[in-house]
Amino acid sequence: MRDHQLTATMQPEPLTIAGILEHGSTWNATSRVWTLRAPDRVEETTFAEVGVLARRLAAGLAGLGIRPGDAVGSYMWNTVEHLAAYLAVPSMGAVLHTANIRLSAEQNRYAVNLTGDRVLIVDADLLPDIVAQLPGLETVEAVVVNGDADLRPIERLGKRAIALAQVLAESTGELAWPDVDERAAASVCFTTGTTGNPKGVVYSHRSTWLHSLSLGTMNALRLGADDRAMIVVPMFHANAWGYPFAAFWSGADMVLPGRFIQPAVLVDLIERFGVNFANGVPTVWNDVLRYLEADPGHDISTLDRLVVGGAAAPLSLIERFEDRHGVHVVQGWGMTESSPLVSVARPPRGASGDQRLGYLATQGRVLPGVRIRLVNPDTGTVLPADGIAVGELELRGPWIAGSYLLEDAREEKFHDGWLRTGDVGTLDPMGYVRLTDRAKDVIKSGGEWISTVALENLLSAHPDVAEVAVIGVPDARWDERPCVLVVGRPGTEVDPEGLRNWLSGQVVRWWLPERWSAVPEIPRTSVGKIDKKLLRSRYAQGALDVMVLEPQPRVASGS
Repeated sequence: MRDHQLTATMQPEPLTIAGILEHGSTWNATSRVWTLRAPDRVEETTFAEVGVLARRLAAGLAGLGIRPGDAVGSYMWNTVEHLAAYLAVPSMGAVLHTANIRLSAEQNRYAVNLTGDRVLIVDADLLPDIVAQLPGLETVEAVVVNGDADLRPIERLGKRAIALAQVLAESTGELAWPDVDERAAASVCFTTGTTGNPKGVVYSHRSTWLHSLSLGTMNALRLGADDRAMIVVPMFHANAWGYPFAAFWSGADMVLPGRFIQPAVLVDLIERFGVNFANGVPTVWNDVLRYLEADPGHDISTLDRLVVGGAAAPLSLIERFEDRHGVHVVQGWGMTESSPLVSVARPPRGASGDQRLGYLATQGRVLPGVRIRLVNPDTGTVLPADGIAVGELELRGPWIAGSYLLEDAREEKFHDGWLRTGDVGTLDPMGYVRLTDRAKDVIKSGGEWISTVALENLLSAHPDVAEVAVIGVPDARWDERPCVLVVGRPGTEVDPEGLRNWLSGQVVRWWLPERWSAVPEIPRTSVGKIDKKLLRSRYAQGALDVMVLEPQPRVASGS
């Protein structure tokens, strides 16, 4: 009879980014990274060379005084040097803060000071931004510049300035990776701060390791050594959705477009390098579709998977890529606080036709490792996952934030240990998420909810609509009503009556908007989402030219 308890016999190997770096540079040594330096100039680097670059960078930063626990900021585009920083800084026990280039100067100063960045690594073309902000960057001691630039303005402000090329040339690359607790901080990203200061999310080595492992699985994005991935989503936002770590670990070649994300450039890169996997926000890929339609002589047949996120992908985008170019559009859902991947829209086995398209238009099925529930935002009551009940999605898991940097887990964002996503939608019995709106954007009209996302998706399928946004605006009778802002396709005129007729029969009658505005462009946040806060402000200030149609009669609730 056994008189002792069994204990695990597995090795306690820590889950750290140094392990990702060493595996990728050793066993995927011949995989390659192409960095676009200019539209007509590309540089190639092998993963083995990236490993050397990362070790030299780490030793060079140590020479500048960086020690484990210190914060190093990056203010950079998608380049091989940024990839090296992704791997080197956490591996040396320091913390990488990927400063968001698209935050305002005031927001960036707040983020840098809160994180306590001692060194900033900056791309040369972005240096003027940093020089202007430098007097307010209280903790920054040195600026390392990637590329050719005049360093004297930095020195005149009392900070040390040094070229990255010099740091690497003077570095021996001989720095032993320290023993790092897998729960220690590895990197920091900030939310976009559309309401107040941005909030810091601090990822651990363990959370990054597990998120990267999940990302490559069959239920997720299937990223592996046979892939050539073009990483369009910015590396200064939400870990570039985790792709740099996952691709380096799995051996997927990477194409990094730098600051050049114009449609013509992206299409050229797909053709030139045989890209079969790409990603980015729907706005970018809508622009690519329009470019291909205007110049149909291009061949993007190597592109197999296109992962979109950051905003809901209209079904029209999914159908046009599949029908016209044979590209499978895969929608993902997540946020900065979730590392970011939570769910991926892969149809279940046996789904076909309209049913398959319906699943592709969802935000996807929750990934193993993430716990998810649907909650009534007013009462906190957990709602059934029946695909019918509408509520706010809440999350838990090893790569889900439990608080913000130097902030308590406040009830408005964290509920009983769960992350409140702020996204409103349904959850079905198989774990598929279908978002109907952001909690702050949903329209409450006469006591009933109207989904701005649903209206946007339907209108975006109209052949005369290039872009569309729907916001809730005050209404004397119904409290709120939808206002539609439309960017027309070239050569067309926005016809509000015709567009409302297009919606008629697709939505209940009382959803049909009365207020319409033709606009030259839809403003976006730093991560490509529609800036509805700004649009609501413009409406309130009377800065939009709004046409008001005769309202449709509301016979009864739901009719």
